[in-house]
Amino acid sequence: MTEDELSREMTEFQGMPLRDVVFHTLRKGILRGDLKPGERLMEIKLANRLGVSRTPIREAIRMLELEGLVVNTPRRGAQVAKITEKDLRDVLEVREGLEEMAMKLASERITQEELDRLNAASREFARLIDSRDDDLSDLAEADETFHDIIYQSTGNPRLVQLINNMREQMYRYRVEYLKDTDNRDTLIEEHDRLVESLRAHDAEAATAYIKRHIERQMVNIREMIR
Repeated sequence: MTEDELSREMTEFQGMPLRDVVFHTLRKGILRGDLKPGERLMEIKLANRLGVSRTPIREAIRMLELEGLVVNTPRRGAQVAKITEKDLRDVLEVREGLEEMAMKLASERITQEELDRLNAASREFARLIDSRDDDLSDLAEADETFHDIIYQSTGNPRLVQLINNMREQMYRYRVEYLKDTDNRDTLIEEHDRLVESLRAHDAEAATAYIKRHIERQMVNIREMIR
């Protein structure tokens, strides 16, 4: 991430306390992959790049530690947490259970308006891939938008809240998955199948597709980690 990009990220969070601006800027950089797993977070260097003192940098790093996005190790200091197989399994196991529940409820409750929006979101994701735009953040957000429509269609705000609580952790793995260009075409096909099963109000097919969808992600990301 260049200094200009860091500055642009900071402007997005203006109006917050400085510590929170720095926290959200670094957090976004980690989740989008701009700050790489294992990369050292040196207070002086970051303070100079962001144009702030070391104090908000130090406070932001502590907050990132609490989220598990940063680790402190002897003699190396703070660094971006690496993506481990255990972390991947833990996150995707929880996601699988929540997504299967969401698919079951969505297949019963989704409206025609939501189906139209879901289809439009699927087409927008495909358009971004066809454009050969390598901005993974745009692709990840388009994929996220697709799934958000399904979550909202469940009509269950408690379930939506639980899924949203895992959003940032899932985002990190979503970006990793999209790095493989072959996976992008597979996602288009999987999105289409999910839309078809929800349009048919077929809960069995919808839950089967989402289970396969997540299991494929787990296999592919595990290989990338190794």
